[in-house]
Amino acid sequence: MSIKRVTIALLFLFIIVSLGCSFQEKQPRIIPMEDFFKNPEKAGFELSPNGEYIAFLQPWENRMNVHIQKIGEDKVTRITDATERDIWYYFWVNNNRIVFLQDKGGDEFFKLYAVDIDGSNLKVLTPYEKVKFYIIDDLEDNEEEMIISMNKRNPHIFDAYRININTGEIEMIAENPGNITYWTTDHDGKLRIAIATDGVNKSLLYRPTEKEPFQVIEKTSFKETIDPLFFTFDNKNLYVSSNIGRDKSAIYEYDLEAKKLGKLIYEHPEVDVYHLIKSKKRKTITGATFTTDKRHVHFLDDERKQLQDDLEKQLPGYEVAVFDFSRDEMKCLIVTYSDRKRSTYYYYNRETKELIKLAETSPWINEDEMAEMKPITYKSRDGLTINGYLTLPKGVKPKNLPVVINPHGGPWTRNRWRFDPQVQFLANRGYAVLQMNFRGSSGYGRKFWEASFEQWGKKMQDDITDGVNWLIEQGIADPNRIGIYGISYGGYATLAGLAFTPDLYACGVDYVGVSNMFSWMKAFPPYMKPYIEMIYEMVGDPEKDKELLESASPLFHVDKIKAPIFIAQGANDPRVPKAESDQIVKALEEKGIEVSYMVKDNEGHGFMNEENRFDFYRAMEKFLCEHLGGRVETQN
Repeated sequence: MSIKRVTIALLFLFIIVSLGCSFQEKQPRIIPMEDFFKNPEKAGFELSPNGEYIAFLQPWENRMNVHIQKIGEDKVTRITDATERDIWYYFWVNNNRIVFLQDKGGDEFFKLYAVDIDGSNLKVLTPYEKVKFYIIDDLEDNEEEMIISMNKRNPHIFDAYRININTGEIEMIAENPGNITYWTTDHDGKLRIAIATDGVNKSLLYRPTEKEPFQVIEKTSFKETIDPLFFTFDNKNLYVSSNIGRDKSAIYEYDLEAKKLGKLIYEHPEVDVYHLIKSKKRKTITGATFTTDKRHVHFLDDERKQLQDDLEKQLPGYEVAVFDFSRDEMKCLIVTYSDRKRSTYYYYNRETKELIKLAETSPWINEDEMAEMKPITYKSRDGLTINGYLTLPKGVKPKNLPVVINPHGGPWTRNRWRFDPQVQFLANRGYAVLQMNFRGSSGYGRKFWEASFEQWGKKMQDDITDGVNWLIEQGIADPNRIGIYGISYGGYATLAGLAFTPDLYACGVDYVGVSNMFSWMKAFPPYMKPYIEMIYEMVGDPEKDKELLESASPLFHVDKIKAPIFIAQGANDPRVPKAESDQIVKALEEKGIEVSYMVKDNEGHGFMNEENRFDFYRAMEKFLCEHLGGRVETQN
């Protein structure tokens, strides 16, 4: 070969090596941490009953507050002035009045407030201390009242009350005999269905009118479900989700007079079906929703399906959901989303076909810089199919990557395909993120759920471990750079992973996680009493199953832990009390194990306030970088 040809070949090779980014995706910039976790620009949109106004949450003084805007006008009116904590939930009770909830420091003793849409006539409807309540019916045909349940009379149980949304006057309309855990009304706002429990058995109670006593019409174990959804539109029967005689829950019409399941409305062979959607105006059910890898709708109504098809044509490339209608159902709110883009909200007028973009939740997020969340499956060691999601960092080969394992909370919930700011933050820092729906995760049928009973730290943890080993076998994970991070039950799973598989993880981040099964159960609040026996059967009885719970409690196995830990806790957490974190931090320090501890005095079960989120994720980023070697934002 001539010198000229050799020179050209070497030059070409140099160009290929030097400009390798031209042949593979470029790793994205380090996006500021605060971009992932700061409050949305706008979120939580709701449409007024007449369809003329929208309400939404928007930051004011660094807290999410309720704002009102008339469709087609620019003027925005802020109607709340929360400065201590975000307002996380509100709704319209009529065209002129909004109800919202607020707790103190994350204690979850929410109070109910009402305010007019011009910001006047603010009223605390439930001014009681240490009282919890739930909404039973907002009574959309009643401009003055709604129905709630409260444990005001007895902290262990919830009675039903009618409450005036202007004055706060309350009237008890049903006294709880001590075993009722759920109330529901018919389409006329009459209280006619209840669920009772003796701890391990559930009873469906019914009465034809409010003048008659409730009667038990069906009794099952808590493992068998007949969950009321809403009455049929003639108020004679009930739509329910049930797993009676089957593994996967399906939607039925329940015959209240015959006291049995009637017509099967919809079932899915792979997953539970829990939800129906309906047209109140046309008095018909329009579809059933379910989740496999993603959320899906099976339409039962041509008009509703046509609306969906029309919207998807106008908003291609994203998941499209209609989530709110005006009373006449001619105006609605739409949300679009994906795994790489946060929610975008739209207003749609079905008469004029006008589609108006209202807001992007986080317009500063560039979806092209975000990583794909890919549905995956793997097999557990005993043969179960475990579904999950794998998010790989952009711009790097999926080989020998640092990994963060992220088990979900609950544990009887599930991970979903969506934009997850935590996952995208970690992927941007160079980590592969694996989320798995281990046994017990909701939506996969009764057998899969029951397979989790008395398996905290056991087979449930094995499912997580098997996911880690699957990633290693795929060549994706660097076996020496695997961390685990989770919230609530995910925090417990983090501690369990470090204690029971100490050679698997290089570090862990426990966010409000249980460390001691005995002290956690002992601290259950009074309103958890009706569920205690059920929890004992699902998790373990502290007296009958002492050895089991001791073997599953990370606190008693601190001596096995090798990896450094970062623990975060809200001081007012009612679900996982601060003592759960205090005791394991003390035990780790006594054993000489590296532990960092962050406590926020004005938080509960997770950090709601923006500045506290920033502190947590900034500390987590540095901790993971130190122990797993991912990227970190340079602080100015």
